[in-house]
Amino acid sequence: MRDTVTGFLMAGVGNVDLRKKTNYLLVDNKTTVKQIEDAFKEFTAREDIAIVLISQYIANMIRFLVDSYNKPIPAILEIPSKDHPYDPASDSVLSRVKYLFSADSVASDRR
Repeated sequence: MRDTVTGFLMAGVGNVDLRKKTNYLLVDNKTTVKQIEDAFKEFTAREDIAIVLISQYIANMIRFLVDSYNKPIPAILEIPSKDHPYDPASDSVLSRVKYLFSADSVASDRR
């Protein structure tokens, strides 16, 4: 996780404002689920954030929040991590896209 955040910070994506508020959360073994939930809620409520990148492993810890989030902006993108393989079946965005293009979705639109 640290490598991913470091890479984005080196690319200039990270920001720390005058109040020392960041637009990222570095999750380690001391980070509580409550802290992750609070950061997710804060980041999805901010108007200066268009995309929330979250590793799928961390997203699974707050799956109920990720799956219930339904606004287009900021977009939530689940990314793989070095230590945990990506599982397309758990990706909420991919699941929604598959549903939109499924026969069930098309049939329900015709009714």
